[in-house]
This record gives sequence, C-alpha cells and structure tokens, in this order.
Amino acid sequence: MEQYFIKLKNRGLIHLEGSDRHDFLQNLVTNDISLLTTDQSVYACLLTPQGKFLHDFFILEGDGFTLLDCEGGARAQDLYSRLNMYRLRKDVQISIEEQNDVYAVFNADTGLPDPRHQAMGRRSFEKPDLPEAPFETWDALRISLTIPDGSRDLIPEKSTMAEGRMDTLNAVDYNKGCYVGQEVTARIHHKGLAKKQLRTFNTEDIPENAERRSECNGLCIALTRI
Repeated sequence: MEQYFIKLKNRGLIHLEGSDRHDFLQNLVTNDISLLTTDQSVYACLLTPQGKFLHDFFILEGDGFTLLDCEGGARAQDLYSRLNMYRLRKDVQISIEEQNDVYAVFNADTGLPDPRHQAMGRRSFEKPDLPEAPFETWDALRISLTIPDGSRDLIPEKSTMAEGRMDTLNAVDYNKGCYVGQEVTARIHHKGLAKKQLRTFNTEDIPENAERRSECNGLCIALTRI
C-alpha cells in the first residue's frame, strides 16, 4: 500500500524549557502529561475556567524541551500569551514560531495511527521522501471521521469538550488531577448535560438548524442537537 504526505495548513510551534514545564502543563491542559515520552505524543486542549475551548495541540517531548504543535499565526500568538499569563514564578521558558511546517503521512486507503484517531496519518516536522497529495485528501478524511480541526470546528470561548466529542479523540483524561476548566468539563461528561454535538453530514443533507463548520469534497462537520 502506497504512502503519501500532505503539508498541513496554518501550523505553529510553542517551545517550552525549564524544570517545571511538565508540572506547568499538567496543571493547565485536559490530558495527562505523564503519558508523554520521546516516542509518544499527547493530544490535549487548553480551556477557559468555565470549561470552554480555547486551543488544541499535540504535545511532543524532546531532549530537555517540550513542543506544542498548534494552530499557527494569530492563534499561536494567543496560545503563547495565555501560557505566559499562567507561568508566574515557575521555571518555564516559553518561545514561539508562529508558522511551522508540519506534514501528515498516511496510507491512501486506510490511514495510519494518529493520537486523535487511528485512521489519521502520523505527523512529521521534516518533509517526507514520499509522493505528495493535496491538502483536500487529508481534510476530507478528517471530516469523514468527525475530527475537529481546532478553531475551524470548535469556537473559542464557546465550544465544550462534549460538543466536540474530544474524549473520544483522546484529548481528555477524566482521571487526572485538576486543570483549568476541569470541574465543568467533568460535570457535563458524567451527568450527560451536552445538548449539541459535532457530526459529519453530506453537504446536501445538513439539518436546517445545524451550525456548519469546516467543509471539503461534499462533506461537512456541523453542530447539531443530540
């Protein structure tokens, strides 16, 4: 089975160094940082204290540093500013690359493992020595699996983890300790309080009252009532 790569759009990179960087992230983000290794990334989100979505990112571990593969441009700058706001006196140094090349590598028929979903491709910061496919190939696969693409599908300061089905995408650990927005997120999950959820539709079959989000090749992610 032939593999391809796709250059992803609008990606940025946050660099963290310092002895407190893991504890710093553990107290902020939705997933368990103890799962992070040099071979295993962690997918997570940063929320408001009210449990509303702000940012999603892949956390990767290097030799003495940690990286957040996040949305680029102004979105990366916003994440950088929010992390600095929480830094206080911790031994954490934070820097930013507003634009960074990221490539998805996948099998044309079945895909390859991704921290969010087994059918999506693995990610690389180096351009692979493989044939290149158009971005729409990856985007249509993502939409078919109802995988939100950051702020294209989740509305900052409005969407919840339950609306985005983020626990099914390995973005939320309900057994870890406290993090920003944890109390509200856990209550919505355990009490089944979510009234809406992202779903994938053919563009001609979207319900009248649904909120359309990203679209590609005749498919659309939309927020609908459960």
